[in-house]
Amino acid sequence: MSIRKVTVLGTGVLGAQIAFQTAYSGFDITAYDIDDDKIASARKTMEKLGQAYLNDLPDATADRITETTARISYATDLAQAVKQADLVIEAIPEILDLKNKVYAELGRVAPSETIFATNSSTLLPSDMAAATGRPERFLALHFANNIWLHNTAEVMGHAKTDPAIFDEIVGFAKEIGMVPIEVKKEQPGYVLNSLLVPFLRAASGLLVKGIASAEDIDKTWKIGTGAPAGPFEIYDTVGLNTAYNVAMTGDDTQKEFAAYIKEHYIDKGKLGRATGEGFYTYQS
Repeated sequence: MSIRKVTVLGTGVLGAQIAFQTAYSGFDITAYDIDDDKIASARKTMEKLGQAYLNDLPDATADRITETTARISYATDLAQAVKQADLVIEAIPEILDLKNKVYAELGRVAPSETIFATNSSTLLPSDMAAATGRPERFLALHFANNIWLHNTAEVMGHAKTDPAIFDEIVGFAKEIGMVPIEVKKEQPGYVLNSLLVPFLRAASGLLVKGIASAEDIDKTWKIGTGAPAGPFEIYDTVGLNTAYNVAMTGDDTQKEFAAYIKEHYIDKGKLGRATGEGFYTYQS
């Protein structure tokens, strides 16, 4: 099977990036979300991504960005969105029940040969495989944020993933400019988040226990290690809705952090870089 038509479910921070990067690499994309407001927001995000590519990538030109956006169509009807898809990449919130509900519907409406891939950051493919109705054609394909710069793609199957499908997705990742990371066994958090999540949880624990401010925790980390970003800058980049959903699966300290960011940020519409404000304020 040759993958040419790709549907991305969810147009949040990473969903939009996955769609844009795949279109930038010459594939036809359908970006799906649940309503017209989400689609309107996605169109604006794609415009911003086009500018980011022009700023950051030496091979980006105005003509190529125009061609990229022309390859992206939008849909709010799931059956329409996937009716011709060779590959569906799911990038919806990190809520297992929601993902399984969507996969059950997706399995009913997508062509039988369509491959399904989850971009989940923390959940295992085996948690969702049965809901897809096609476990042999299902696996994880996880991207890092700012996909056009931090271009890893972690490919992780489960016990029933067809090895040929695994290899096909490794090849697809290369075609869209990624460096495939073959995860040989199921691992919560894959490689990247197995390293990153404990780091972020340590930082959020320091914050909610009143040890230091977010700014000083970031400052300590950046000065002490030479890292370009501190943990709360990373939270803003990932998006505070995602941070909230992940924290809610953690221990009591993490649940306290979830409540903290909900009260102080999410409920006020401050979701991180995507909205211009989170722990920090960003220029549009």
